[in-house]
Amino acid sequence: MGLDDALIFTRVVECHSFTQAATSLGMQKSTVSRRIALLEERLGVRLLNRTTRKLRLTEVGQAYYERCRQIMLDFAEAEQAVMQLQREPSGLLRITTPIEFGQLFLGRVLGEFMRQYPQINAEVELTSRLVDPLEEGVDIAIQVGQPQDSTLIARKLFESGRRLCASPSYLAAHGVPRSVAELEGHRAILLQHDAPRYWPLLGENLPCQRVMTCNNITFAREAALAGAGICGLPVMISEEAVRSGRLVELLPEARLPVGEVYAIYPSRRFQAMKVKTFLDFLIASLPITRGGSLEPGAAGLITSPA
Repeated sequence: MGLDDALIFTRVVECHSFTQAATSLGMQKSTVSRRIALLEERLGVRLLNRTTRKLRLTEVGQAYYERCRQIMLDFAEAEQAVMQLQREPSGLLRITTPIEFGQLFLGRVLGEFMRQYPQINAEVELTSRLVDPLEEGVDIAIQVGQPQDSTLIARKLFESGRRLCASPSYLAAHGVPRSVAELEGHRAILLQHDAPRYWPLLGENLPCQRVMTCNNITFAREAALAGAGICGLPVMISEEAVRSGRLVELLPEARLPVGEVYAIYPSRRFQAMKVKTFLDFLIASLPITRGGSLEPGAAGLITSPA
């Protein structure tokens, strides 16, 4: 009520009239008069001397008006600043992302975005943990899988397929599996979220000879390149090595889980312009197949949106 009353008082003084102030505020004159009277009663002072023809500020009223006027100016300036933020992307953009996605894609895309929008600053955390954007004050959390919290918005970016890969040195030493069933006798490099004793195959419970489990797909790829075993690697991580012959894709008919990568953020309502603009920019920058997967070899193909 205090700020409302200060606004009403300021408008009365500047209009030199209860009637005109009431009209500009969309209120009844009697309501304006009553609110000024209540304000004076609450403050314990007379702010205005009224006659039938004129309003005159008291000495205390003049001092109060000057403070109220500055508050109203500051308030108007704050509103203008907020609306300006919604007209053009600016301010601090806080993002968390899986490590490999950040290294292969996000750094380049965000750099280009910031070149086009120089009023943007960014804080980026590359992490394998799941982040709650509300709890941690993050604008956008990029992660594999949808959030459990239904109050968060999840915008799908792409699907991340996996394929079985091994190095030529491993295959020379252990042989090439010619069918899914032959995998049972082979050494497996598993990711942390894979079942610990089985190959990560959809619709199969095929035991594996686990030799390594790790929580980082780049680490798993490097172990596979060194000949430690066969690994189900995301296409985006393994494509360059497969193209160069350092890894060999095995059993393309084998079905491995597909990871769905989402951008998670708190709310669509009154979404900050910096968040909306960057999400649109990011999606336009990703080379996506018609089925929603990332193009093979896309790590080197990121381009600016047209």
